[in-house]
Amino acid sequence: MPTPGPAMFAYVVRRLFSGVVMLLVMSFVTILLFFSAPVDPARQMCGKSCTPERIEQTRKALGYDKPPTTQWAAFVKGVVVGRDYPADEQMRKEAPQNVVHCSAPCLGYSTVSQQMVASAVGSHVPVSASLALCAFVMWIIAGVVLGVIAALFKGTVLDRTIVGASLLFYAFPTFALALGIYTFFALTPFPGLGHPLFPIPNYTPISQGGVWTWFVNLLLPAFTLALVFIAGYVRITRSFVLESGQEDYIRTAKAKGLESRRILLKHTMRAALTPIVTIAGLDLGGLLGGAIITEKIFNYPGLGKLAFDSTVNYDLPIIVGIVLVAASFVIVANLVVDILYAVIDPRVKYS
Repeated sequence: MPTPGPAMFAYVVRRLFSGVVMLLVMSFVTILLFFSAPVDPARQMCGKSCTPERIEQTRKALGYDKPPTTQWAAFVKGVVVGRDYPADEQMRKEAPQNVVHCSAPCLGYSTVSQQMVASAVGSHVPVSASLALCAFVMWIIAGVVLGVIAALFKGTVLDRTIVGASLLFYAFPTFALALGIYTFFALTPFPGLGHPLFPIPNYTPISQGGVWTWFVNLLLPAFTLALVFIAGYVRITRSFVLESGQEDYIRTAKAKGLESRRILLKHTMRAALTPIVTIAGLDLGGLLGGAIITEKIFNYPGLGKLAFDSTVNYDLPIIVGIVLVAASFVIVANLVVDILYAVIDPRVKYS
């Protein structure tokens, strides 16, 4: 394992700087796309019975009367120094009792849910993180183990069965798997028991129900997510193990008479883990941003469900906040994966 030094520190600083630039660009693009939609967000929030004057007042209060570039600049300024709402300065002067201050770093204020974006998003992060980490453990263990078994028994019935089953689950849409698992395991009485195998999933924090209740309620949605990823990781692991097994150093190790188990664990898997770690890190980073379909079907209050509800309600501050948080997870995961490269393969150098 390489010792942290100036090269690694400079590399991390550069990556963090580029990550901040990416977040700024993504926030600007999100705002542009929001106002490119054919629906007037001010009319949507005001309701169907609003007068034109009331709609215009709502537009000014939200700051939607200003160009997207001005709104983006106000958002970035709010992140640095904070900002006050409503967005219109004259309205703040006329009714100072209605002014809401958002301290830095301010991700915005949602007039739809009447709460700070940081608080709204932060309260949903533990749900998505719990679901993502639980699914991650399931798919890594099952996917890698089954992939190695399929590679070791290449061409046999066992190999074809594992690969065939993985392709079958990979072909199923996530919503179909989620509905099927939810109906069969949580709604349908199991023969001989008279009741379903699992209770209807209802996210319960560890602080309220303990570890066991938290885990049991996570099993079905996490298993749904894991099934899709397991299918992919079986094929990926099998392919990389077979490819690594053809390398010269593996044949040399076999010629020396080393045990097959030692060759597999010390040489073959170490070479195969490099691309697997890359894919796994990015998948986990993306999943931490919320699994929209799974969270919606299982009614889990995570970032995915919040993103869906906010899009339906045209809640721009929440949407921008979720985009930035989800992108941050991906950027950090990408950085961690690149650093882990040097741990797995000492030949990797920072530059």
